[in-house]
Amino acid sequence: MMKASFKARYETDKAAAATTVAFNAGDFKLRASMTDATVVNGPSLNGLALAVEKPGSFIIDYNVPKKDIRFQFMNSIRVMEKPLNLNYIHFHGDKRTILDGTLVFDSANKVSANHVMGSGSCKLKYTYVHGGLATFEPSYDTAKNAWDFAVSRKVYGDDVFRATYQTTSRNLGLEWSRSSKLNGSFKICASLCLLEERKMPKLSAETSWDFEM
Repeated sequence: MMKASFKARYETDKAAAATTVAFNAGDFKLRASMTDATVVNGPSLNGLALAVEKPGSFIIDYNVPKKDIRFQFMNSIRVMEKPLNLNYIHFHGDKRTILDGTLVFDSANKVSANHVMGSGSCKLKYTYVHGGLATFEPSYDTAKNAWDFAVSRKVYGDDVFRATYQTTSRNLGLEWSRSSKLNGSFKICASLCLLEERKMPKLSAETSWDFEM
């Protein structure tokens, strides 16, 4: 089975589009992604990326124009009878390695940590789901000694409203998204920097469709 997705993003000063085609090859998934830079000004390798994935095990991404490879390895172990999901991500070109782990206590509570090796910083996040509808996500950056907050709530089944606040930059974000297998998905975002004298929100809209062939 082959799956394809199309995504378009609109901002006040620019618009962009991306297409992904994926199909199964035994235990593996093969994927090719293209952006509008690949085709708008004539066929080119700009914006082209290829990937091989074994679900739950590893992902290898190859950025064709940059000739750069990203490796991601996933594993899950149990700690005190609780699942701990681990990710090891390495960007070959940037020589950057990320370690990411999430400990799931139950369906409503989990704690995650993200560390960029060599940076001396770690981002910690606690996620709490209340009643299956509202989600609270406070996070702490050890390098910046700062907290960020996110709150989201499901409404009308497919709609999700989300608000975020970054204490260091004092950025306030609002987001409305909907995910539907029949009508596609969309996301409308507004962000506002409270430090700016002229407080003008930045708006963006994103829509995507998934197809099976």
